[in-house]
Amino acid sequence: MTRNILFIMTGAGSWTLNDGSAHKTGFWAEEAVAPLEVFRAAGYKVTVATPNGVRPPVDETSLAVESIGTPERAAEIRHVVETAPELKKPIALTDVRIADYDAVFVPGGHGPMEDLAVDADAGGLLIAADEAQLPVGIVCHGPAILLAANTPDGVNAFAGRTVTGFSNAEEEQAGLADKAPWLLQDRLTQAGFKVTLAEPWTVHIETDGNLLTGQNPASSESLARTLLDRLENVPQGSK
Repeated sequence: MTRNILFIMTGAGSWTLNDGSAHKTGFWAEEAVAPLEVFRAAGYKVTVATPNGVRPPVDETSLAVESIGTPERAAEIRHVVETAPELKKPIALTDVRIADYDAVFVPGGHGPMEDLAVDADAGGLLIAADEAQLPVGIVCHGPAILLAANTPDGVNAFAGRTVTGFSNAEEEQAGLADKAPWLLQDRLTQAGFKVTLAEPWTVHIETDGNLLTGQNPASSESLARTLLDRLENVPQGSK
């Protein structure tokens, strides 16, 4: 039986800064491509879902050699972004049945700060995945989606859990902290999460039950492999 991993991805191509201007953004390429490669190689199907089923826009900055490391790897990542059928034809969040999936993965980029952080459908899917005890992996700015995971009485379903994500220090070093309407580390802390962080740009994974989070782009592949380890320890046909 083919096992299926749901990627919940941003549909936002811009991020509204604190002066009201629109900063071009999207998903961070490495954070989608590296996990996609890991899951494909292990024989898993990946289904991408976005708000309204729009094709997830890539942050062009994330395709630059400077962001990736080598021209060869940059070319590989660009090729996947441009050709991957999973990214070309996503489904709408409202069409997702969590029972059809074995795990959930959420790539980052500033896009999720714009849409997934306030998308009730996205938050509801995370709650459903958590209730089904599916492994949920979320990387970098992706944990913004946790802010939308509110119960009908307005309580965050994940509050009190330990997570990591893109740090204030990393946002400052990237040059956008003073322009951001809010910072992920701060907002997660305010929402009742226990946020743990490593040195900027180093690989850091945090696990709390079935919730697995990675701090930054460098953590993407390690997070995917951690999630894969969880899946491989679950018997076929069980959730």
